[in-house]
Parts: sequence; C-alpha cells; structure tokens
Amino acid sequence: MKIPHLRWIIAAMLFLATAVNYADRQALAVVSDRIRNEFAMSEVDYSRILAGFFLAYAIMYAGSGHIVDKLGTKKSFSLFIGVWSLASMLHVFATGVWSFGACRFLLGLGEPGNWPAATKAISEWFSPKQRALGVGIFNAGSSAGSALSPPLISFLTLRYGWHFAFIAVAGFGFIWLFFWWILYDSPHTNHWLRESEYREFKDDVPPLEKPRNAESAPKAPWGEIVRKREAIALCLARTFTDPVIYFVIFWLPAYLVKERHFDQKSIGQYSWVPFIFGGIAYMLGGYLSGMLMHKGWSLPRARKRIMLLGALCLPVAIAAPFTPNAALAIGAICFITFGHGFWTANLQTLPADLFPGPEVGTVSGFSGMGGAIGGMFAQLGTGYVVSRFSYAPIFLIAGLMHPLCMVIIYKMLPDSRFRYHVQPA
Repeated sequence: MKIPHLRWIIAAMLFLATAVNYADRQALAVVSDRIRNEFAMSEVDYSRILAGFFLAYAIMYAGSGHIVDKLGTKKSFSLFIGVWSLASMLHVFATGVWSFGACRFLLGLGEPGNWPAATKAISEWFSPKQRALGVGIFNAGSSAGSALSPPLISFLTLRYGWHFAFIAVAGFGFIWLFFWWILYDSPHTNHWLRESEYREFKDDVPPLEKPRNAESAPKAPWGEIVRKREAIALCLARTFTDPVIYFVIFWLPAYLVKERHFDQKSIGQYSWVPFIFGGIAYMLGGYLSGMLMHKGWSLPRARKRIMLLGALCLPVAIAAPFTPNAALAIGAICFITFGHGFWTANLQTLPADLFPGPEVGTVSGFSGMGGAIGGMFAQLGTGYVVSRFSYAPIFLIAGLMHPLCMVIIYKMLPDSRFRYHVQPA
C-alpha cells in the first residue's frame, strides 16, 4: 500500500507534534491563576517554575540536535515526544512550587528536541525552495497548539478540573507517537512513498545517510561546529527573539487577568486570537520566501527580506499596555505573533541553508539553546518587573528585539556564507 502526497502528510505530522508540544507547555499558563491561588504561589514563584523549565530546555537543546544527528530523525523524535508527554502527565501529582518545578524541568528536557528533529525531517523531505514552507508548516503547529489550548484546557478545567487537562494533552502525544513510528522513514527507504513522487524530488533532497551510531561513521564535531560564525549568529538571534514569543505564550493569560481583569472563561474565549495570526504568518512567511526564489531572488536575499518584514511588525506591540481596552491590546499583541511567524519560518530554516545535512540538527539545537537561555532569564526578569512595576517595560523590550537582531543577521551572515544561492529552474 502506498500513500499519496506523503511528504505533505509528514509535514502535517510535524505540525501536529509541534501543536502538542505547545499545548503541553501552554497548559500551565492557562490554569496558572487557578493553580497559583490553590497553592498560594506569587508571580515570582510562577516565574521560578518557568525558569526551571527553561533551564532544562537550554541544557537539552544544546544536546538535542546532536542526539538527532546521532540517532536519526525517527528514533530521536520518538524519544523526545515520549519524554515530554510523560512529563506532562506527571503534573497531576504536583502539590507546590518544587513539585511543579520538577515536572516543568522534565518537560523542558523533552520538548526542545521537537525543533532539531522537525528541521532535520524537513531537510530530508523538502528541496531548498520548499524548505521554508515546510518549516513554516510545522512551526504553525506552535500557534495552533497555543490557540487551541486556552479554550480546550479552560473547558476541561472548568468541567473536570485542571488535573484532567494535563492528562488529556499528554494523551495526544502518545497517540501521535504511535502513528509516527509506523509512517516515518527517510524518503529513500520509506515503503509508504509512491515511486512516482520519489522520482520527482529525490535529486533535491540529501542522499541517504549511514546510521551515525555505527562504529565506522564519523561523529559530527560539535565543538568545532558551534564555534563557526554562522552558528554563533543563529544562536544570538534566537537568544534575543525567542523570549518574545515565550512572553506571549506564558504570560498573556496572567497579563489579561491582572491588567484586563479576565476570568478563566474569558481567557478561554479570547487569548487564542494572537496565535491564529501567528499560525498564518508561519506558513505565509515560508511560502513567500520560496515564491521570491521562484521569481529570481537568491535564497539568502529572499530569507532575509521576509525576516525583515516580520521584524518591522513587532514595534506595534509596544502600544499594547496603553490601549484603552482589552480588544485593542490583544490586537497589538497579534503583531508580535504575526511578525515572529515571518521571522521564525525563515530563521529556523537557516541551519539547513548554511550547514551540510549531518550538522543541521547540531546547529539547530545549539541555536535553540540560546533561545532557551534567553527565555530562562526573561522569565525571571518578567516576574520581577511585573510584580514591582507593570507590563509596559516588557512590551517595550519585546517590540525592539527583532529589529535589533535583524542587524545581527545582515552583519554576521552575508550572502557569501550560504551554501545555496537558489535561482529559479
């Protein structure tokens, strides 16, 4: 039996995995007000729980890419989603700051592997011209998970309690794992792939790699790779911009409760809106860079131009805390998620554009480690600032990070650094 359009089904599965990933991490944010009241947690306590998640996230992100390159896409993705789904389920046994922190730490050890594994899967199944679209598709899952989590988790919490909400989102991860193990293999060896489709794109994807755990297989020189200018540039860009989207994911419900006086039902009804715009932007940003390449733009120029368009959206969000009502504030926050979608769909494609196949996972993991470290310190800083001042300084910083990091991209990654200068066929 052969499955038509298999690479798009693979992309859809990556989309779903990322949606589950974000639903798992978003669950705590959606019920944070209820849990903080039940266990007498302050905003600083909550920020420390989040910081523990990002500490583990940074630790594992640094090595997850290397694990992906060593074990291969199928096994590594299975390992990661199994760990983070188990961690999500363990939240039902948490009873305070330390136990919630331990569960979040374990969640942080599993979740970062989604990105280097998904990026490597896209590099195995998509040509350079379509790669940003593929990355945009799976990253759109983060917006889908973040958008669906508030209404779904709020409904489950109000009807069955917050414990059941964590069990439900964990269950989705285990269901996904079952189908992934059955369907996924490299296109060169996948017995579900139609021969006619394989012939269409086999010359545009990397050749079949030998298992990296074989005795004779050379190991990727991690230390040498991450010292390269390209890897450092990607790491810096994510260090300063990933925390911006993490702020929306983890603090938007708390902001709406404290500053806009939302209750649990209102959070479920309205906090998903910015993530819809993010999901659209992830796919649109990936599509547009590929379209520009078809029109004659080089790959580096197309990637950078779409990232610049996204970066220019972010400063609008600075106005969010000063708007007269919640609807306008949420509208301003939509510019964060929309701009970040354009940015990320292309930024997370750059490891495959800049490095050979065996190094893509390592570079993706290393750059993601920078984002996790930035996220960890940002959580602590956010908790301190909002407990003593307001959300306005946080929105100011969030609005400026992407434009500033665009300077890093242009300065440290000139076109000559790219492996591909793709022109239309």
